[in-house]
Amino acid sequence: MVDLRIVMATFPTGVGIVTAIGHDDRPAGMTCTSIASVALEPPCLLVSLRSASPTLGAVLAHGGFALNLLRADAQPVAELFASGSPDRFERVRWDMEPGAQGPHLSEAAHTTADCQVLRQTSVGDHTVVFGEVTRITQRGNVRPLMFGLREFAQWPDPALLSSEI
Repeated sequence: MVDLRIVMATFPTGVGIVTAIGHDDRPAGMTCTSIASVALEPPCLLVSLRSASPTLGAVLAHGGFALNLLRADAQPVAELFASGSPDRFERVRWDMEPGAQGPHLSEAAHTTADCQVLRQTSVGDHTVVFGEVTRITQRGNVRPLMFGLREFAQWPDPALLSSEI
């Protein structure tokens, strides 16, 4: 059997947290690095979530989700939402403005995209959810949190790169 994690570990990517409100009006969320833009018109992105995830259940029940792209200093929040800890929303600041499709992690995310579910498809043990972006909230021009080689990293400071050349 092929272990896809070996090749994907060498592909650095940004880190996001997918959030939604479930049928019980409780927030759900999980760390996600399987994120991609799909189309500019209509503006569409995709997230790939574990099919047994309560977060996926909330996304599908609500018909929408928020993709919170994390700031470079938000590694503890990424780890918290990857842990499955039941009190994760009690340990971070979040808000749910009118029109939001899921909780916005206002201190951890540099950008949040609110999305309405367009379609979903199951592939193996994951479900790919396509979301039409209905709103984007930006919170400053900051470096993103990255993940690759099975560890978190920060985008290099451009000033440091230019001084090394």
